[in-house]
Amino acid sequence: MIITKTPFRMSFFGGGTDMEEFFREHGGAVISTTFDKYCYVNVRHLPRFFDYRNQISYSKIEKVKTTNEIQHPAVREAMKYLDMHELIISYDADLSARTGLGTSSSFAVGLLNAFYALKGKYVGNKKLADDAIYLERILCKEAGGWQDQIAAAFGGLNRIDFRNNGYTVSPIIISPDRKKQLNNNLMLFFTGISRLSAEIQNDTKKHIGDNIKNLLEMKALVEDAQNVLVDQNVPLDEFGRLLDYTWRLKRNTGTRISTDNIDMLYDKAIQAGALGGKLLGAGGGGFLLFYVPEDKKRIVEKALGSLLFVPFEFEKAGTEIIYYAPEEYPPSEKEVVS
Repeated sequence: MIITKTPFRMSFFGGGTDMEEFFREHGGAVISTTFDKYCYVNVRHLPRFFDYRNQISYSKIEKVKTTNEIQHPAVREAMKYLDMHELIISYDADLSARTGLGTSSSFAVGLLNAFYALKGKYVGNKKLADDAIYLERILCKEAGGWQDQIAAAFGGLNRIDFRNNGYTVSPIIISPDRKKQLNNNLMLFFTGISRLSAEIQNDTKKHIGDNIKNLLEMKALVEDAQNVLVDQNVPLDEFGRLLDYTWRLKRNTGTRISTDNIDMLYDKAIQAGALGGKLLGAGGGGFLLFYVPEDKKRIVEKALGSLLFVPFEFEKAGTEIIYYAPEEYPPSEKEVVS
């Protein structure tokens, strides 16, 4: 049995510039962090006492005789990609899926990590990130960028730069006290709205050609935001103001990024004292993140009283194997033949 623990991420700046359709030509950059909310993937071999060959448990339970019958696209394609057979796979998470926290990519990274471990292979976070990108974007043909898979695999507060020949991950060097203050001034609220990010990403992808100017400005803000974080002479509140600016740019990059209700909630928080914020992920729903000075936090929480407030702490580990008990499992005759 293998159990993996993989963090969710929140993206601060540069979202959208990590889409291949943009960064192959213009380059891209993102600042994001992982935090202490996780998904857990449990994988073990299925004993041969049943009339089915694989069992997958997530929001529903699938019991199938062949891999091709699996309805969950990431599980099906990952099993085919790594030639996995006769498995019990279960998924649990601290937060809901389809909420803008990169949950599907965290699952993909954690699943691949578990598959490799079950095969007795160690792979690094770069390989896991690359494989998860290939799984979601190529094999599953899901629209979207690359940042979620990278964040889930590497963990931590990073700047990720995208170029025509790939990407680099650079930890942001920030003093412990300043990082703690940043964490303390960020407030996360669940809107109660779930959505399929791939649908919104498809809409955003269609409009990339019309949004080059906005995306280039969003990319440039990554440098500004990093300077705020690392320069102790710059008030950290500038980070919040830049969040507000990048959110207003992002709202113009797709017709489904925001809604009237989300705009109303955002304005309520700003009026209550938040300096800035953004909707996490592709848009349309999920979690709202705000930067709020300490003396305004209770006022903002009261103003958004209809929403669920979710306290969190930054984390830096990325995907981990938290239980490793490989088993001797000779392949069936059918698997040897195939």
